[in-house]
Amino acid sequence: PIFSLTTRFKITSGASVLDAVETGCARCEADQCNGSVGFGGSPDESGETTLDAMIMNGDTMEAGAVADLRRIKNAIGVARAVMEHTDHTLLVGESASVFAENMGFIAEDLTTNKSVNILSEWLKGNCQPNYRKNVLPDPSASCGPYKPRATARRNKRAQGANERSHDTIGMVALDRDGHMAAGTSTNGLTHKVPGRVGDSPIVGAGAFVDSSAGGAAATGDGDIMMRLLPSYLAVELMRAGADPSAACKTAISRIKRHYSGFFGAIICANTTGHYGAACNKVPGFSQFHFMVSNSESESPLMEYVDCL
Repeated sequence: PIFSLTTRFKITSGASVLDAVETGCARCEADQCNGSVGFGGSPDESGETTLDAMIMNGDTMEAGAVADLRRIKNAIGVARAVMEHTDHTLLVGESASVFAENMGFIAEDLTTNKSVNILSEWLKGNCQPNYRKNVLPDPSASCGPYKPRATARRNKRAQGANERSHDTIGMVALDRDGHMAAGTSTNGLTHKVPGRVGDSPIVGAGAFVDSSAGGAAATGDGDIMMRLLPSYLAVELMRAGADPSAACKTAISRIKRHYSGFFGAIICANTTGHYGAACNKVPGFSQFHFMVSNSESESPLMEYVDCL
């Protein structure tokens, strides 16, 4: 299942939309939502769990993000620290972890028994699935280390690769005063090549928000989705007058035009609190579920859309 959240409500106790996004994503990180957010999930080829996260302020267009973050569980908190305590937008790898420690975040081992077992079973299965191509030995039958083939050849991702072995918590928040924020957090793709960064921490890909137009957040095959900036496209479509559902559908259709079998979905919300979602239909994935919390309901409600 996919877990994403869009919120439009009156934020109480002096909190801001940024607080709402950070708190929501941090809760998912701590709860290890679906195994695809937070510590102990989606180990890379070496067995290490690394985190990606991004947060964006729709009023100021400021954003902060981290990628390939190690040893720090609260990735969304570090992303906000990048936004509020540096002039940068994105910090990556070991340097991002050192920055986090200097900002007071606690260094902890992100490995769990579950992630160790995932790696062990993967190695026993000759490292299947993986995300290598045009290398030797044959990545569809053997583990590495790999070296490039003398002559590259076009091939598709291994058929055994589970496109749903990864996911993202994505949030768009709008308060009654019109302030908007968006954010994402994920531990990425299981068995990814170490150092891989997906769409989640990339502004315009994983999420985008502008309080004068709307906000969007995406989930799915980040290696493909980041090439077409679906969140940015959806917000610009809403700015031009499209309703959120139509904007989401167009963003998905734009990717589908180039990659018909991609796995992905997007949520959209405009400045009036209307919202929508869209997804690409592939085998085993025909509906996209997302959560909505607003002033009309006492508790969050799960909604869904049928995929295109």
